Parts: sequence; C-alpha cells; structure tokens
Amino acid sequence: MKFSNRIKVLRAEHNLSQEELAKKVKVRRETITHLENCKYMPSLKLAYDVAKVFNKKIEEVFFFDE
Repeated sequence: MKFSNRIKVLRAEHNLSQEELAKKVKVRRETITHLENCKYMPSLKLAYDVAKVFNKKIEEVFFFDE
C-alpha cells in the first residue's frame, strides 16, 4: 500500500514548524519528518490527531492507494 499526505503544505498554511506540530500531537519532530517524506505510515490515532490540528478530515490530509 502506498500513501501520501499534505502535512508539509498544511503546516506552511498554518505557519507551523515540524517541532510545533510534533508538540501538538505529542510525537517527536523526527516522526513528523518521516510522515512528510512518506517513510512512516501513521496509526489511526496519529492520523486523526494530525488532521484535527488542521481542522481537516483524515482523508483530506492522508491519501492511501492500494
């Protein structure tokens, strides 16, 4: 399964650094880096938390292809 996301774009729109987003969702900055580079598939909880920061639905932030 492949996936992509809009985290970097949304962070820029909300003027958030990786560190700031990481603190909001209670993960390390490196986790955000791995998410943005599609090297890590988030858990449902993390995907929900990230989407909630940007007031979006999970499917508006993360895209999964089979």
